[in-house]
Amino acid sequence: MKYSAIAAGVVLSTLGLSGNANAEDDAFITALKDGKPLLNMRLRYEEVDNDGPTDAEALTLRTRLGWQTGKLHGFDAVGEFEDTRVVGGVDNFAPHQAGYPVIADPEVTELNQAFVRYNGSDDLAGLTATFGRQRIIYDNARFVGNVGWRQDEQTFDGLKLDYVVNDFAFSAARLTQVNGITPIFDANVTNNLFNASWKAAPGGSLTAYGYLLEADRSGASNDTYGLRYSGAFDMDAVKLLLTLEGASQEVDAGDTEYYFAELGAEIAGVTVKVAQEVLGSDDGLVAFQTPLATKHAFNGWADQFLVTPADGLKDSFVSVGTKLAGFKLAAVYHDFQADEGSSDYGTETNLLVARPIGKNYVVGLKYADYSADDFGTDTQKLWAWAELKL
Repeated sequence: MKYSAIAAGVVLSTLGLSGNANAEDDAFITALKDGKPLLNMRLRYEEVDNDGPTDAEALTLRTRLGWQTGKLHGFDAVGEFEDTRVVGGVDNFAPHQAGYPVIADPEVTELNQAFVRYNGSDDLAGLTATFGRQRIIYDNARFVGNVGWRQDEQTFDGLKLDYVVNDFAFSAARLTQVNGITPIFDANVTNNLFNASWKAAPGGSLTAYGYLLEADRSGASNDTYGLRYSGAFDMDAVKLLLTLEGASQEVDAGDTEYYFAELGAEIAGVTVKVAQEVLGSDDGLVAFQTPLATKHAFNGWADQFLVTPADGLKDSFVSVGTKLAGFKLAAVYHDFQADEGSSDYGTETNLLVARPIGKNYVVGLKYADYSADDFGTDTQKLWAWAELKL
């Protein structure tokens, strides 16, 4: 039985539907009344030109609707449905129609989240346990994330335990199913995730992690162990930013490594960063992969490197970001090369402008231009969206 189905039964039992005493029934009703609705709607236009015979375009509306209960004996529960629909017949994209470039926002209706959560006990202060279908994001989502950019986000079925004491935070999760950004990425798994961080490290935080992944159907495994440091140092008018990360990965076909180094500065509201990310290769036979990551946020928004090429990837990039008159502005330039050999994959420019309107609305424009050399084809992508969040 899926964890989400079990969670629903636990929720009903925990919140007092087992028909015990009137007091419990009253407490259950109070928990419902103290709850809050969950609503998120995003209307988005996406256009893709990859030098093929046809361009793709999609206009889709994603709606998430759910309810979060109030607390009862330290428990609360969340149920949330998600629906993505094509709007106005703008559906010239694969997989919706063959012969067009891919836009990974198919029409789908599903249970996005359904979990029961426990926290608030004096005897177990600092402990949170979440059981069922849930959103999980670790650190910057480079290894485990919800792929929030796509209309159908990625969630997980399983049990997650979080414990916080003083400046230390520990998290462990046992996952049995990945609910991907399209139905073809749904998978039964046996995944064990571990993440521990020290929030009082000099200048920032230090995190150690281990993500042990196994696909039930194929038996393929992917075990990743790493260490990440993220810090900021105030120096009068300048804030220096530093991130360092390294990881090793073991798969059936070989062992690979991951490195990330980023140096930045924040001056008068402008943030400039220079970085390099390396997803290594084992003699061109196998490359470092991040199957549970929010991949769109990394290695260029044109999504040319969602699967790391066998020769690995070196992504050297510079980014500039600021806020002006309420608008968020960002620009990123990437230079992509192979880790194994001397191939120059290509370059990419990313541009973003977004603006919140009040507390609940966001509008934005986003553009990606990938110029291919030794990998892929020239690709341009454009997005325009409006979002409501409650």
